[in-house]
Amino acid sequence: MTDLLWTSEDIELATGGAATAPFEVTGTISIDTRTLKTGDLFVALKDQRDGHDFVEAAFKAGAAGALVSRPVTGGPAVQVEDVLDALTQLGIAARVRCGAIRTAVTGSAGKTSVKEMLARIYGAFGPAHSNAKSFNNHWGVPLTLARMPENTQRAIFEIGMNTPGEIAPRSQMVRPQIGIITNIAAAHLEGLGSIEAIALEKSDIFAGLEAGGTIILPADDAFLDYLSARARELCPTGNVETFGRSEEATARVTGYETDGMTSRITVDVVGRTASVTINAVGEHWALNVAAALLAASQTGRSVEDCAEALSGYAPPPGRGTAETLALPGGGSFTLIDDAYNANPASMRAALASLSQRTGGRRLAALGDMREIGASSTAEHIALAGPILDAGIEGVFLAGAEMQRLAESLPPGFPQASAPSADELWNQLQKALKDGDLLLIKGSNASGMGRIADRLRQWSGEAGMGKMDGGSEGTARVS
Repeated sequence: MTDLLWTSEDIELATGGAATAPFEVTGTISIDTRTLKTGDLFVALKDQRDGHDFVEAAFKAGAAGALVSRPVTGGPAVQVEDVLDALTQLGIAARVRCGAIRTAVTGSAGKTSVKEMLARIYGAFGPAHSNAKSFNNHWGVPLTLARMPENTQRAIFEIGMNTPGEIAPRSQMVRPQIGIITNIAAAHLEGLGSIEAIALEKSDIFAGLEAGGTIILPADDAFLDYLSARARELCPTGNVETFGRSEEATARVTGYETDGMTSRITVDVVGRTASVTINAVGEHWALNVAAALLAASQTGRSVEDCAEALSGYAPPPGRGTAETLALPGGGSFTLIDDAYNANPASMRAALASLSQRTGGRRLAALGDMREIGASSTAEHIALAGPILDAGIEGVFLAGAEMQRLAESLPPGFPQASAPSADELWNQLQKALKDGDLLLIKGSNASGMGRIADRLRQWSGEAGMGKMDGGSEGTARVS
C-alpha cells in the first residue's frame, strides 16, 4: 500500500495524544514486529506481552511511527494515556471519515467463513476491507477499524466474545448497516453459562446497527423468534431478513450437491436463483453461502453478481481445507484441516462433511473442545453417534475430555488416544495408509493445528525417513 493511511496530526486529533515529531503512515497498523513492514504504524498494546518492549525493533523494521503510552526512542511516536483506548478512538475516526457500507457478523459457528466469503464478494466490486485472520476481540475490532482506508466502499467485521458484555461495545464501534447472526449453539458456555445467555450476547450485534439497517438471522435456528424480538428492541427501524432451508427464509437453500471435493449450492433470494461452486464439502457450507449472498445483495449488487464473485471460494487454513499429502513410504492421503477451533455444533458438522468425501478410509483426529462448561463431558460423549453415522473407520483422540468419548465408543472400534495432541503423533503417522481421508479438528488450545502442520512437514520430507517425536499412546488404529 502506498496511499496515505494516517498522518501523525490525524492520530493526535483522534486520540488526544501528542506527537514527538511529524510522520506519515503509508502502510497499515501493526501490533507484531515479526510481520511489520516499512511505513506501518506500530501500536504498543499490552496484552500477553507489553508492546513497548518491541518499539525499538519496530523502528528497526521500518515503522513510520508508534502509538505508545510512555516515552520511547528510535523514531517518532504519538504518546497517549492508554494505548488500547487510543486505538479504539482511532478506529472510530476511521469509521467516521469513511463512507463504506459496513457489515458485522457473529455466531457460534460459521462467522469466520461468512466473513471470508463476504470479503471475497466485496473485493470483487471495489475497495473492500475486513478483519485479518480472526481479529474479532477487544483489540481486534478497533485494530481492524483503524486499518480501514478512507476509500473503502464495503467492509465486513467479525465480532466474537468469550464472556458477557463484549459484543455490544464492538458493535457500537463498527456501527454496521448490516448485522448477521450465523447461529446459536453451545460455544463459550464456560464464560456465558447457558445457551440462552449465548443468544442474549450474540443478539447484541444489533446494539450498534444504524437506523433502518438490515438484520440477518438464521431461519432454522431454535432462537429465531427470540433473536428477532431482541434485534427489533435494539434497532426498532431495522429490517429483519433470514437465511436457511425454511420455506419462509428470505435466502433459501434449494439445492446442495458434492463430488467429494467441491460443492455446488443453489440459493433462492426473494425469487432470484443463483448457484455457487465452492472448494469445500459439507451441507453446513450451504448456510454460510446463503447468509453471504443475502448480506452482499443488500449492498447494491445483484444476487447473480454476488454468486459469480463467490464461486471458487476456498476456506482459509484450518477451516476445512482439503489437501493431498504424500506418504513417505509411497502413496498419499487427504488431509482435511479444520483445526482452527471447535464446539459441539461445528464438530458435528465437520464429521458429517467427512462422510460426503470420496476416497479410502475415513479417519478423524480430534482434540478437546474447550470453554463449553459443565456440559463438556456430555458433549464429548455425544460425539460417538456422529462418528458412527459418518462411517468413520478409526479415531485418534487427544486430551482428557476426548478420553470420555473414547470410553463411549463401541467395543472394538478402532481408536488411539493420548493425553495431548503432540503425544498422538507416533500413532497417527504409523496408521496412515494410501488413500486415507483424515479430518483434524479441535479447539485451538488443544494443539491439533500442530499435528496438521507436522503432517505437512512429514509429507514434505517423504523419502527422508521417519520423524522422531511424541510418545506411544494407549492404542493403535491399523
